[in-house]
Amino acid sequence: MSSPMRSSPMNERNSSARRAEAPTWRALVRAAATALDNMNEALILAEETADVPRASLVLAFDSCPGAKARARFRALVDARRRGAPFQHVVGHWGFRTLDLVVDGRALVPRPETEFTVEVALAALAARRSPAAQVLGVDLGTGSGAIACSLVAELATVSVVATDCSPGALEVAAANRARLDPADASRLELRLGDWYGALDPAIAGHIDLIVANPPYLAASEWHGLDPVVRDHDPAHALVAGPSGREAIEEILRGAPVWLSNDAAVVVEIAPHQAREAVAFASRCGARKIEVRRDLAGRDRVIVARW
Repeated sequence: MSSPMRSSPMNERNSSARRAEAPTWRALVRAAATALDNMNEALILAEETADVPRASLVLAFDSCPGAKARARFRALVDARRRGAPFQHVVGHWGFRTLDLVVDGRALVPRPETEFTVEVALAALAARRSPAAQVLGVDLGTGSGAIACSLVAELATVSVVATDCSPGALEVAAANRARLDPADASRLELRLGDWYGALDPAIAGHIDLIVANPPYLAASEWHGLDPVVRDHDPAHALVAGPSGREAIEEILRGAPVWLSNDAAVVVEIAPHQAREAVAFASRCGARKIEVRRDLAGRDRVIVARW
């Protein structure tokens, strides 16, 4: 009977040396935190690479990831160190109840827009009984964050979401595909500029128009944080010389499309509230209010005709 194969002392020493040379997750994360000056970002990038929750990652901190995982982690850290938005580096980001695909084809969804969704849902709740079927339109949907949230959080709403950017609509389609199929079936994506993308047959039948349009003035572009200016699409941020061009176009067109007592909900910059209210009034709105976000800033205008 042959004896079992044993490792030679030399092989054991070589194996130990290889293990010693490979960095542990602890060492990789520590180095990344130093490079980024941010431990939390380093941990999130490690979670993303290992594809495990943080608790599992911490338990494995003294293990050595394989060469492929090390290369991916270092690539993510390097992309972030060179100035890419953290959301782009990760490739997805939380928004209300959803985990959304994000990249440079559409604006990264921001916390202020989560508040816009809250106002939109409240506008629908105030209009109809909870069981009534309603139709919403999300103008300039970008990543689809607003539209996807509406159908995910309110089972009685169907949404038509528009955008003039084919790339942005591709991102929105990817996010629609991440929804529950029943919710996704109530979201239609259409290519076109604002109301020009809509089917004329729904004019006068829309219960909600919601938008997070570009609202920066052209003069503000160069003063933006480079993380935003160099990576988010300019057309999703800059409206024109005044910054109010898109807001005004949406308010001007709303009466033709809204049903009786329906609302248009538009995200604005805080300093634009007075002008937006005055413009809505000139467009014939009979009830106008400005809602403040959690930081106490004027953030959303709600108008009814």
